[in-house]
Amino acid sequence: MKNRLLLLIPIISLFASSCTDDITGLNTDTKRPTYTEANYLFTNAEHAMVDQVTSTSVNYNVFRLFAQHWAEVQYPQESQYDLTGRKIPDTHWLVYYRDVLRDYKEARNLLVSQKANFVGTAEEAIAIDNKIAIIDIVSAYSYGILVDTFGDVPYTQALDILNYPLPQYDDAQTIYKDLIAKLTAASNSLDTSVGSFGSADLIYGGNTASWAKFANSLRLRMAINMHDVDAAYATTQANAAITDGIFTSSADGAYMTYASTQPNANPLYVDLVASGRNDFIPADTFVNKLNSLQDPRRAKYFTEFPEGSGQYLGGKYGSVNVYGSFSHITTTIQAPTYPGVLLTYSEVEFLLAEAVERGITAGSAATHYNNAVTASLQDWNVSNTDIAAYLTKPEVAYATAAGTWKQKIGEQAWIAYYNRGFEAWTSYRRLDFPALVAPAGTFGDITEVPKRYSYPGIEQTLNKTNYQAAVSKLGNDKVTTHVFWDKF
Repeated sequence: MKNRLLLLIPIISLFASSCTDDITGLNTDTKRPTYTEANYLFTNAEHAMVDQVTSTSVNYNVFRLFAQHWAEVQYPQESQYDLTGRKIPDTHWLVYYRDVLRDYKEARNLLVSQKANFVGTAEEAIAIDNKIAIIDIVSAYSYGILVDTFGDVPYTQALDILNYPLPQYDDAQTIYKDLIAKLTAASNSLDTSVGSFGSADLIYGGNTASWAKFANSLRLRMAINMHDVDAAYATTQANAAITDGIFTSSADGAYMTYASTQPNANPLYVDLVASGRNDFIPADTFVNKLNSLQDPRRAKYFTEFPEGSGQYLGGKYGSVNVYGSFSHITTTIQAPTYPGVLLTYSEVEFLLAEAVERGITAGSAATHYNNAVTASLQDWNVSNTDIAAYLTKPEVAYATAAGTWKQKIGEQAWIAYYNRGFEAWTSYRRLDFPALVAPAGTFGDITEVPKRYSYPGIEQTLNKTNYQAAVSKLGNDKVTTHVFWDKF
């Protein structure tokens, strides 16, 4: 026993001496840092932003269904406009406010603090300013998506839970004008001779000239959206954006290339391949239109049915379908590295065609229309021979295609925006073409294609007073109520 006690004495002494050391470090969680860098927050928010507009999970993004590009197979609830069963508006709202805009705000705050205490070269200081401007641009894009989806949303009191735990909803048109002003200031402040985020920027690699073009092209899109409600303001802003420099080729487009492996693979790969599920097929609404035009993009968009027949068959929109009985979505967009898209040159040319027809700017609507269609066909690797033949079809040529300019542009934009559900849905709402019809069986009393999302259920519970004020101003919280710019 005595020997055992002697052996224990050094051990006890060791513990006793260690107890006198500073132990405050034990309270530090090395796996959950309390500080991060602006670049990391920016990358995370940018990734989440593109994911949300790219995803086809019915829990996150049902806009390909709203645009009637796709139909569902055994579970058609979302194409029948049931948004509450999966709380789709809640998720859309949460992703943009929490995962995107909140991280952008924190990144911006860190950069502002860094600039205030900055010690370094003049070029390094300019790079910080460029980063702040780019954050303002992508934040404006994200807020614009929220307005275009819901209408009035929290803005001036948003993202400040300490001072405004229950934020008020701002007027949607007022938000739009403020976003355009911020885009203008940001694009004009960018020093294109100096970089910004570098590789932390997953879209443009920190290229400030590209971000300036993106900001101006986004200003053009927002101005065109507003033209029916404030033509004078929209005209001024659209022309200013064009003057400042918009996309002039497909190389200018805003794309984010994904990684080859999860969790950074394209969400389409995750939803359509890795999941092992077969939930979506091309919608008959869309396929029938392309069939009528013998559109050369059919082979790029869908598989043949039956295989090798040269024919394409879409599933009935809004109904239960058998996966093996129709054309399928091509493997092209299912690749894990396939890019997510925010804005394209083709879209900008369609907007310019609209601008001419609306009397906003001079020029030839037909030329811009042809440029838009051509860019889309080229983006999908259609041959120059087939492009030339397509543009001369009487049903496609601007001079002879059916209907008003809204129908001509609206129908071709709808085709070109395939796989870009939100933009296709927005174009449809603004132009009222193509003439989409709700399916026979819909959720509740919905009798037309939705024009907005209803507000999240959680807002009705936790922010009830401000929610009710927003609904009272809007008139109701129905999905068929138009957002402010959707006048007709």
